Amino acid sequence: MTRRRTPRNSVIRLTTGHAAHTLNHPFPRRQPVLALDFGATSVLLTTHRAVTKEDLEFARQLAREASRFARSLERSFYGLPDGRGVAA
Repeated sequence: MTRRRTPRNSVIRLTTGHAAHTLNHPFPRRQPVLALDFGATSVLLTTHRAVTKEDLEFARQLAREASRFARSLERSFYGLPDGRGVAA
């Protein structure tokens, strides 16, 4: 991950749970939309206009970081590296 060039103005924390889910909307005639739903709050990711190289690079970065996040959760849930698990 690269170093931030500008300071954060604010942080929004959206926690997962039974109401949290994601859904990709691959519209055939317009830009796709990735929906991140957290109960009553939704975050929609899309492009402003025609898809650019930067949009594709951002999507790939998002996928990489989401994969790393999932691996971190797996380590916590299963108690890796021994694989014996800590969750019930």
